[in-house]
Amino acid sequence: MRGTITPRRTLAAVLATAAAAAVALTGCGKETQRVAADPPKKRDAFETRADQIVRDWPKVSPVKGRHEAVLPLVSAERPKSGGAREITVTVGHSACDVRFGARKYEAKGLVVVTGWGKKKSAKGMCTEMLATDKVKLKLDRALDGRKVVDAATGKELAAG
Repeated sequence: MRGTITPRRTLAAVLATAAAAAVALTGCGKETQRVAADPPKKRDAFETRADQIVRDWPKVSPVKGRHEAVLPLVSAERPKSGGAREITVTVGHSACDVRFGARKYEAKGLVVVTGWGKKKSAKGMCTEMLATDKVKLKLDRALDGRKVVDAATGKELAAG
């Protein structure tokens, strides 16, 4: 008889429901869930490049083209002492950049640095002439023997 509820069918339905519930609840209650206030931050071009340099050092190729987040540096001034917690880099940027600066990424044996620039609106005239400015970067810990590497070129700028 189709559609007739028998004790055997009832027991099978109850067991199937219990098994599904057990699978659904597996892992619950073992740890407290934590909700973050901010979503995970997306890594930008410089952070991705710095990770690559740290992983592949010293076999690093330069980046191709101009990237606002990874501009080549002109130079870095050698700190007066190995215990220095600040380095000065010379950033090459467009004379039309509205803002510019430098960033650093610190690792055990390297400090990866880069320049960055934010161009003006493309509506105005621009000579696209190179400008250079010095920017100081504060380090989280002393430079000591770490190498300073330009993120854009992958070359060492100053010895620590």
